[in-house]
Parts: sequence; structure tokens; C-alpha cells
Amino acid sequence: MALTPSTMLELETTAPEFSLPDTDGSMVSLSDFTSCEALLAMFICNHCPYVKHVADGIARLAGEYQSKGVGVVAISSNDVAEFPDDSPEKMKQEKAERGYTFPYLFDETQEVAKAYRAACTPDFFVFNAEGRLVYRGQMDDSRPERGIPVSGRDLQAALNAALEGRQVELDQKPSLGCNIKWKPGNEPDYFTS
Repeated sequence: MALTPSTMLELETTAPEFSLPDTDGSMVSLSDFTSCEALLAMFICNHCPYVKHVADGIARLAGEYQSKGVGVVAISSNDVAEFPDDSPEKMKQEKAERGYTFPYLFDETQEVAKAYRAACTPDFFVFNAEGRLVYRGQMDDSRPERGIPVSGRDLQAALNAALEGRQVELDQKPSLGCNIKWKPGNEPDYFTS
């Protein structure tokens, strides 16, 4: 497992388009979130210990902010041939067990991950009501090996600022986690093993 930081996509980037299948087979697109006050897009998976560490916190935070008008979507882009625990069938099971109230989408071609320059799981992106990137980075300072409880502090602060139309703090720390499991030969130019 290579500990990988997020790429820190340039702020003000317009949210890249996507249209991907949810765990129930329905297609979910970026356009489904245009009426939201903000959008939280996350790249996660089932098997990563860094995602497992924050998964219950993600479920709680998502439920809280969805009730405030934030759109929430999670995307798994891992190579399921090499990592079958991240297959769509297992994603459906994970969504039910964790109580995820948001779409959990499968990016089979890995093109959406590349469009967002997603590098690790978990990788978090907050877009404002105009669809511009205002935050990318960590959920909080918690990591499986640190013993710090999951608070969601950094992500909550970014979402609160986006909802209130305030500037999000510019001192943003990268997320850290397992690298996205790229299919052989499909690694993006920003991937370092």
C-alpha cells in the first residue's frame, strides 16, 4: 500500500462532468446536482484502510449536509479485476451496511478519476453553487495510525463556508490514502508509484 497524497486540483476549476452507474444500476450525472447549494464529490473504495477509518464519519457528515442542500456523491475508480472487494456488487453491500444516503458510483473506465485528477482514496472535492472548486483535501487530521478521532473538521469548515457564500480557507491540506488502483497501462500522467 503506497501512501498517496491528493493532487490538490487547482481551485476555481469547474466540476468535471460525469455520468456513471449507481449501485442500483441507475445513471447519475453531474447535472443531477445543479440545483444544490454545494457539491461534495468523493473518491472512495471499499477495501482501503484509510476509507474504512473515515467511512462512518462520511456517512454521518453526508446525511447532515444533504439536509442543508449539499449534493453528495461518491465514486469508486479502482481496478476491480485486481481488487474484487471494490466491485459494484460489493459497493452495493458497502452502501447498505454503512448507511450511505448518497449515490456510490462506479467509474469503470477510470476517466472520471482522471478528469478530477483524483489520486487517492479518500479524495474529497467541494464545489460551490456555481460549480467551482472551493476545497480539495483531507476530511480532517485523523488517520488509522494516528489514533486521532474522526471529526470531519476540515471538510465541515469548507462545506459551511460554501453554504454561506464565504471564502473557504486557502490553507488546505492534502488528503492521504491508498493510491487509486489504476488498470495496467491506464495510469495518468500525475501518478507516481
